[in-house]
Amino acid sequence: MTTETRGLAPPSRLADRLDAVRAALAADGLDGLVVSHLPHLYYLLNLRASAGLAIVGTDPGDLTLIVDFRYAEAVDRLQSAGFMPPGLDVVPVPADGTYDGTLASHLRASGSRCRVGIESDHYSVRRWSWLTRALGGSVELVPSADLVERARMVKDTHEIALFRAAGHMLADAVAPATAAARAGRTELEVAREIDAVLQATGFEALAFETIVATGPNGALPHAHPGERRIEEGDLVLLDFGGVHHRYCVDLSRTVAVGTIPDEARRLHDAVAEAQAAAIAAAVPGVRASEVDAAARAALERHDLADAFGHSTGHGLGIEVHELPRIGRPRVSGEGETDDAVLAPGMVFTIEPGVYVPGFGGVRIEDDVLMTEDGPEVLTTPTDLHTTR
Repeated sequence: MTTETRGLAPPSRLADRLDAVRAALAADGLDGLVVSHLPHLYYLLNLRASAGLAIVGTDPGDLTLIVDFRYAEAVDRLQSAGFMPPGLDVVPVPADGTYDGTLASHLRASGSRCRVGIESDHYSVRRWSWLTRALGGSVELVPSADLVERARMVKDTHEIALFRAAGHMLADAVAPATAAARAGRTELEVAREIDAVLQATGFEALAFETIVATGPNGALPHAHPGERRIEEGDLVLLDFGGVHHRYCVDLSRTVAVGTIPDEARRLHDAVAEAQAAAIAAAVPGVRASEVDAAARAALERHDLADAFGHSTGHGLGIEVHELPRIGRPRVSGEGETDDAVLAPGMVFTIEPGVYVPGFGGVRIEDDVLMTEDGPEVLTTPTDLHTTR
């Protein structure tokens, strides 16, 4: 396997993923789906690109990729190496053309698709309006916000192997990352060192901007690192992650600098208890909201329920935030809830936290793979780390 194809899904896995999308199309009464979200081009076709469109039809041989000159050679190499679905029809964007114009021409010419889904979370209103006018009523465009996202929730064996490797890599980064949080250093200095640790560990990229929140800044769950210097007695909240063959892992730890204040120990012990309760509750067949409720019940016992304002976790994959969301049920504008039933193959974080304005915050986050036998923690133990 060459460097260009290392980590890519084998064609058999791509076929399974496309079959899952086609089954969802049939269930939704659609004749096809326009794939515009770039991570989905990678998930379904192994293509990394900054532009591109795919059309997935309901028949196994009905698959089209629209790309411009910049990606023609990459597609040719992937096809030659056998890392794209067989029978893929590649349609080039003309030098004087556009992606949407090429898409409209292709849809009009195909003639066999009456109702076509559009990834409405990833396709702008302006583009939708233009495409509707260009099609002139020949094709009905249907919002399909999370059709591929739903298929991505359950990972296949190829993805699970990548996640297990990435979890070990992230575990290796914890000790040097937490050791970087020392008195006298700024948040930015610590963040830069953690980023270097992740690179040295073997990650190809950061999964997101590293969070370093010291002292009272720890009460901001998604603080940006700044010039504040770590002081003796501070809690330092760290949240960092890496990308391994396109798959994201994510971890949070809290560091006590110097002597651990009693309040810091109380908060950390409560959050650790909440995380353990949530992980224990995460078994096949339960709803995500039940896992969230287990974490909240633990914090309620410590009178800290009001200090925990975000969801207990989120799915992981080729994006750092994806389905399932581990939280209280939310109802969409269409009246649907996002309370997923957890199933083997899902990978998600468990990350309860408490945030006290003026004092700081504690968050403990680990990555969990759901197996037939229950939760498998992919990362590392969660003791309160200390530095000087």
